[in-house]
Amino acid sequence: MLIAGKHNKILVAPLNWGLGHAVRCIPIINALLDDNFKPILAGDGPSLELLKKEFPLLTFYELPSYRIEYATTGRFLKVKLFFQVPKILRAVAKERKIIDQIVEKEHVKGIISDNRFGARSDKIPSVYMTHQLHVLSGTTSYLTTLIHQKVISKFNECWVPDYGDQDSLAGELSRTAKSPTKVQYVGPLSRFSEKNVKKDIDILVVLSGPEPQRGILERKLIKELKSFKGKCLMVKGVVEEKQQVEKEGKITMVNFMLSEELEETLHRSSLVISRSGYSSIMDLEAIKAKAFFVPTPGQFEQEYLAKRMKKLGIADFADQDEFRLDQLQSLDKYVGFGHKKTSKTNLSKSLFDVFK
Repeated sequence: MLIAGKHNKILVAPLNWGLGHAVRCIPIINALLDDNFKPILAGDGPSLELLKKEFPLLTFYELPSYRIEYATTGRFLKVKLFFQVPKILRAVAKERKIIDQIVEKEHVKGIISDNRFGARSDKIPSVYMTHQLHVLSGTTSYLTTLIHQKVISKFNECWVPDYGDQDSLAGELSRTAKSPTKVQYVGPLSRFSEKNVKKDIDILVVLSGPEPQRGILERKLIKELKSFKGKCLMVKGVVEEKQQVEKEGKITMVNFMLSEELEETLHRSSLVISRSGYSSIMDLEAIKAKAFFVPTPGQFEQEYLAKRMKKLGIADFADQDEFRLDQLQSLDKYVGFGHKKTSKTNLSKSLFDVFK
């Protein structure tokens, strides 16, 4: 049995699909550091760039991009994704080879893959992290869930960032009748925590997700919020070399924020407008925010989560094409996050026993 220490390297590899997979790996990386492991980070695109900025002293490796292209119209997303399957499978095969090279070169003792199918090794313990044990895809949900379960079965454990009881945030997404791999519910993963901060921002817009939908929503919200009388700040979710601040009418816009600055800004905001991605929901739950969601068109998961938050009385939502500023007047009907009991995230040392 291995003893945890500075020489026990764990490879952490998030999927590059927006920034959500990367940001929910941040508390995992910090927990590994606290437990004297040495994280090595791997990925591609903006999600890897974000982790480089958050952890500049760690070692990084570039993995092949799945190069997933998004449809400009939500109803065509599933068809477009279907035709990209061969390209994705080639990237996964290449990824497996690179992972094996990293494992051998760095003497890696374990792998944590956040939805990267090829980030695993037959030689060392490999953990798959996902909140989607049940993959919603409309009429093909049974098939996509079956395929995802087959992927999960190739890993030693599956970590689900959710509560495993009636207080579940992800609802049916994080539940399954059976799983071929040991499942551990580790609690919602957020880099943020609740604080008592004076609110001086009326609306904070936090954009995320792949193009072109991220840019489409940005333009839509700028148009709608131009007539807003209060203080409005937009974080565009575009990770670049340097942070840039600009003005669009009364809206202050910044291309990206790192965790510490974004956490403070979220606490200062009376209302957060964002996608209904699961990582965003975990962050908003952690800081007990009031929110309004605009799910990504064609993403069944985000549409389900937005409807779930509305049904629970937590937050309202609008379809992207139908969003109007006056819809925010309904917010008094919703209690916001943090009205129910919460549990601590289970990032105890015992979670990492799989690597020992």
